[in-house]
Amino acid sequence: MTDSEIVALAKERQDYFGELYERYFDRIFRFVFKRLGGLENEAGDITQHTFIKAMANLNKYEDRGLPFSSWLYRIAQNEVNMYFRNSKGNYTVEIDERKFKDLCEEAEINYMSSEQQEQLVQLLNELEQEHLDLLELRFFQGMSFKEIADIYSITEPNAKMRVYRILEKLNKKWSDEK
Repeated sequence: MTDSEIVALAKERQDYFGELYERYFDRIFRFVFKRLGGLENEAGDITQHTFIKAMANLNKYEDRGLPFSSWLYRIAQNEVNMYFRNSKGNYTVEIDERKFKDLCEEAEINYMSSEQQEQLVQLLNELEQEHLDLLELRFFQGMSFKEIADIYSITEPNAKMRVYRILEKLNKKWSDEK
C-alpha cells in the first residue's frame, strides 16, 4: 500500500498508524539522532514524541503531493528545536566528505586542504541554528527544496532563496577569512 492509502485508513482506524510508524521510525530516529550529536536516549524520546504528535494530528494532515515523510520530518525538526531551546544543547552535523564537496561547490568555494576544511567547518559552526539546519537538510540529508519548503511551511522558491543566501554569506565569510 502507498503512504496515501495507509494515511487514509489510519484516519479512520488508528491501528493502521502502526504501519506508518514501522515504515518511518528508523529514518526519523536517524535524523533526530544525528541532529542531537549521538544522544541516543534523547533521540528515542524525541522520535516517540514526533510519532505521538503525528498520530494525534493525523486528521489535520493534507496530502500536498509531497511524501508523507516530509510532514514527519517537519514535526521531528520542531521537536528537536524545542529540545535545544529547552536545554541549550550543542548541535552536531555529521559531515560526509562527498556532500561537503557538494556544499563547497554550491558556495563557490574551491577545493581546499584539510586545514582549510577544518576552518570552513568552524565557519559552519558559527552560523545561526536555522541556517545550519537548512544547509544540513539540503546537503547532508539530501532533501529537495520542495521537501525543505514543506518542513518549514514556506514556498519552494523561498526555500531555495534561503539556502543560496546562506551559501553566499558563507562564501563571503570564507573570503574575509583568507
